[in-house]
Amino acid sequence: MAGVIVQQWISVDGFLAGPNGEADVFAAVADFTASEAHNTALLAEVDEVLLGRRTYEAFAAYWPTAEDEPMARQVNTVTKTVCSTTLTSAAWGRHPAPRVVPDAVDHVRAGREARTRTMVWGSVSVMRALLAAGEVDDLELFVAPAALGSGTPLLAAGAAPLSLRLADSETWPGGVVRLRYAVG
Repeated sequence: MAGVIVQQWISVDGFLAGPNGEADVFAAVADFTASEAHNTALLAEVDEVLLGRRTYEAFAAYWPTAEDEPMARQVNTVTKTVCSTTLTSAAWGRHPAPRVVPDAVDHVRAGREARTRTMVWGSVSVMRALLAAGEVDDLELFVAPAALGSGTPLLAAGAAPLSLRLADSETWPGGVVRLRYAVG
């Protein structure tokens, strides 16, 4: 099935990161086993993972050498595309290099024509651009048991409201809740 799924870790009060980009959402999670199992299965269903430049840089610094991590094989072998206006190439260790495109919206629209199933991990600016353009089919939130009080919200100030329909949910160990919404 073609389409775009965006996946974000989020605090219970709607923040993706702390006020200075801190990863407090992840620090609140004691057990990632369920999310790893979920994403391992999900990676088998997608044609590509679309990343923004900053998320790509963080992932490329970790995943190519994280051979002992449960999702490493899938993360390292899935086709990846990096959306960046500053990069001309992207490396992924000894694994296939991601493709670099300048515009996430144009890339996703071309993928729809080719019936591509795309997953966006993190990559706040890419997610927001795709949401604003109406190019997200599913929004999957992993709600961590933490309230940050301030930080990077899911939507930018002034963004249009989203109409969401709950498609699926489950509770995972450690108080994490997975919510999958159909957008629109």
